[in-house]
Amino acid sequence: MNGTVHRPAATAGPRGAAVGQLMTGVVLPVVTVVVALAGLRVPGGVSPLDGVAVGVVLVWALAGAVSARAPGRAAQWPLAAGTLAGAVALTAARLASQPPAGQHQPARAAATLATALVIAASCHFLLALPDGRLGGRARRAGTAIAYAGALGTGLVFALAGRPLPPLAVALGLVAAVGCPLPAVRLRYLHAAAAGRERLQWLAIGVVVAVDAALITVVLHLLVGWPAAVAAAAAGVTVAIPLSLIAGGIPRLSPQGGRLLVHVLWVAGFSLVVAAVYVVIVLGLGKGPADAGDREILGLSMLAAAVAAAGYLPSRDRLLAAATRFVYGAREAPDEVLRTFGSRMTRAVAMDELLLQLAESLRKTMGLTRAEVYTGGGEVLERAVSVPDAGRRTILISERERPVVTRAGVSGSAWASVWLPALLDGRERSQLRVAPISHGGELLGLIVVERPAGAAAFSEEDDRVLTELARQAGLAFHNVQLDAALQTTLDELRKQADELRESRARIVAAADAERRRVERDLHDGAQQHLVALAVNLRLARDIIADDPGGGAEMLAEMAEDVQVTIRELRELAHGIYPPLLADAGLPEALRAAAARCTIPVTVGADGIGRYSQGVETAVYFCCLEALQNAAKHAPEASAQVRVWQESGGLLFSVSDNGPGFNAETARSGHGFVNMADRLGAIGGTVRWESQPGHGSVISGSVPVV
Repeated sequence: MNGTVHRPAATAGPRGAAVGQLMTGVVLPVVTVVVALAGLRVPGGVSPLDGVAVGVVLVWALAGAVSARAPGRAAQWPLAAGTLAGAVALTAARLASQPPAGQHQPARAAATLATALVIAASCHFLLALPDGRLGGRARRAGTAIAYAGALGTGLVFALAGRPLPPLAVALGLVAAVGCPLPAVRLRYLHAAAAGRERLQWLAIGVVVAVDAALITVVLHLLVGWPAAVAAAAAGVTVAIPLSLIAGGIPRLSPQGGRLLVHVLWVAGFSLVVAAVYVVIVLGLGKGPADAGDREILGLSMLAAAVAAAGYLPSRDRLLAAATRFVYGAREAPDEVLRTFGSRMTRAVAMDELLLQLAESLRKTMGLTRAEVYTGGGEVLERAVSVPDAGRRTILISERERPVVTRAGVSGSAWASVWLPALLDGRERSQLRVAPISHGGELLGLIVVERPAGAAAFSEEDDRVLTELARQAGLAFHNVQLDAALQTTLDELRKQADELRESRARIVAAADAERRRVERDLHDGAQQHLVALAVNLRLARDIIADDPGGGAEMLAEMAEDVQVTIRELRELAHGIYPPLLADAGLPEALRAAAARCTIPVTVGADGIGRYSQGVETAVYFCCLEALQNAAKHAPEASAQVRVWQESGGLLFSVSDNGPGFNAETARSGHGFVNMADRLGAIGGTVRWESQPGHGSVISGSVPVV
């Protein structure tokens, strides 16, 4: 049953939409055309206003037919109904004007009601933009109020047998267009791309129509043209339906935004020019009295329009020519400020940026040479110079640096005192020096030079150099920050690589240690235990026949048991010494020193207990160092020292052996193992030795 209920509903939607589009896109436009053309056949002649009005209605009918076929739009009922109402109003008004007067009251009432419907449909059309759907309750309520108000007013006048006054019609249209504008703006902000493009084209038509209508009125006031001002003003409104048609053309619709910008600019400028003419001619003077005066005024207005249209294309060329004439370059000196800041944001290499800066300064200021020095500390190096003068360095002492850093743009006299090296070979030239600094740190210099007989540097030149030095200081500071960041990133990458390698070595060492323990158990303790099991069975058989021999065999097995115990203890010491877990570092190190084959002294007084990881790392690092000393210096003696200082546990193992090459030893397994153990818990290790001077292996581990 549910299927039978929903199946007709599912098909009713598309069918209803098709019917609506057929009505608004074909039927109503055709009826509108028929009604409008029928109005032209009413006897009595056609006035210019009536002819223009019928033409506008026909174009609106065409726009309604095109809009109804546009994809993604609902049926354009307000557009089609409003256009038909306009055609009815025109035809009915012509019928009502036929003689004898007062005998066509139904036609007059129809014209009045149709005019009111046009006003209400205009409001409905705007609220339903851009897709023909009202949507929310507020828009439906506003549309209902518009229809109720307009049709109620029209009904009152129709019953009174009077047409709507032109002023009431004008005010009604203004209200119908102005009140929905906030809602249209809201729809525009939230519309998709296609909806925005349609609204942009509609705005183009409205702006063109309003601007053309106002200009038509101004021309009529000033020069009396056009004579039929009402017909002309009504005719220019054809731009609105034409813009709706253009917005539905796929090739034109994406160009609406760019064209709207130009239309707004042109409309604003033309209205300003028209307002100026009205104020000056009618407000301060008087209107033209005869045809000659009107012709002169009309030609002057045409000249103003042509001049305005050609102003922008010629402005840039005239400005460039004037700048070349005044400064001898294509750009004024302060143009360097505007271009330097924009080039800084384009990821241009610093050397290239400085070269462009020097070239721009030389061209815009008429310089003999422009130079930029960079550097830090006591040395500044000439990075770029135009013309190229090669590399050069100047020294700035600690006494001179603060003075140079705080100095503003200075001349040759100042340079002779604080930077005399800059004057070498150009004692007779005009010089300007602008220190480049940031945060109280001197980062470089801008040095510009003019011939002695040239124009002196002006305050504007000094201002440009000051601002350029400030911007260059910011650029140099950013370069330093980038370099520091890159260094930090490189160090982090290196540490990450070392950490990955360390983890791999730790895993490999753990596997090797596991195999060693397995091998030692198999070859050592396991073999002894197997032999003990065999000997026990033999002893059981021998005791029954030879008690003395059995007792002797049991004594031998007791010694074998002691050997097995010792091997297991040594193996356990290699894995994790029990004494380290029970008594801590000092006792475990002393026990390891006692087992060492060379004399070892241990100094670990005042050392407490630490985490298992810290104690294990320090213990096995000391054990590794003692084993290396016993292996490579069997005749030497060693000293182990462990102490806590500045939040860290430190240790050192020194011997008086023959020493070794520390750089070579750092690639050995001993150093790598110690570095991995300590690095895993944030510690470090150092090897210090020279052939013939013994060795010291030290390290530290952070502790809380």
